[in-house]
Amino acid sequence: MAKNIQKISKFLDAKAAESGAVANTLQAYARDLKKFFQWLDVKNSSIDKLSKGEIETYLISLKNEGFSISTRARQLSSIKQFCRFAVEENWRDTNPSNNIKGPQKPRKLPNTISVKEIDLLFSTARKIGKTDVEKARDECLIQLLYATGMRVSEMMSLPVSAVRGNPKMILVLGKGNKERLVPLSVSAKKSIRNWIKHRDQLENDARNKGKKKTLFLFPSNGKGGHLTRHWFYNKIKSLSVAAGLDPVKISPHTIRHAFATHLLSNGADLRTIQTLLGHSDIGTTEIYTHVAQDKLESLVIDHHPLSYKHRKKKRVPTI
Repeated sequence: MAKNIQKISKFLDAKAAESGAVANTLQAYARDLKKFFQWLDVKNSSIDKLSKGEIETYLISLKNEGFSISTRARQLSSIKQFCRFAVEENWRDTNPSNNIKGPQKPRKLPNTISVKEIDLLFSTARKIGKTDVEKARDECLIQLLYATGMRVSEMMSLPVSAVRGNPKMILVLGKGNKERLVPLSVSAKKSIRNWIKHRDQLENDARNKGKKKTLFLFPSNGKGGHLTRHWFYNKIKSLSVAAGLDPVKISPHTIRHAFATHLLSNGADLRTIQTLLGHSDIGTTEIYTHVAQDKLESLVIDHHPLSYKHRKKKRVPTI
């Protein structure tokens, strides 16, 4: 097992260097591969002797143990990437994971909320904070998330330099260190300016007490130096309760879904939404067409040149 651990470590180092994999992703790879190699040890097998049939048998064993489709799909992804790496490192001549299809996960429609519910969250954030600082911060968090559709991890680690100077767009560092530009709404820019005034005053006070300068828009005293995803998740839940909304229905990811759904409902195209969300695959973005299906149907009826309404307005001849 010691040799296997060394190979896993080398794979993880390569992933961190080549693709900029974040800590959570690397930890997931490590867990998946350690479990797989433990299974191989019991079977008296190894990466050198590994066959396609053994990988498929392992996936079946995971299913029999009750692991979910998403967990099995992630395990297979980890194994596939490790096997590819093993060939590149000449540990093997062939890749036994080629042509193995993972379990198909049924597409689940994302939860979303209405514009009215978003407005309720805005107004609640402005009211329920214990101090003006807390109110300004919480409103800025909600405004910024809804205006950009950023992932929570992207927003929490956003440097304050990205929003100084009242920019029309901000540069976001996404998964795999991929950068993208996202525009800011007027209300988001206003809430950012308000929060930065409070944030900078807090930082000046802290520096006068000998504390170091922070680079983040939403700093904290925690290990990462900024507010965490877990903290924001709890904040959204408490704001939802205060706004009279169902906290089970609302999460940071729900607001990201709302950003995409509301854009699509108002005529934005999928490619634009894909870029704004930072999706690498358009297929991931296409799920929003199901959420906004009624609106899309009305857009076709209203704007297609051969639709009845449009013919009546423009007198376009029928074919």
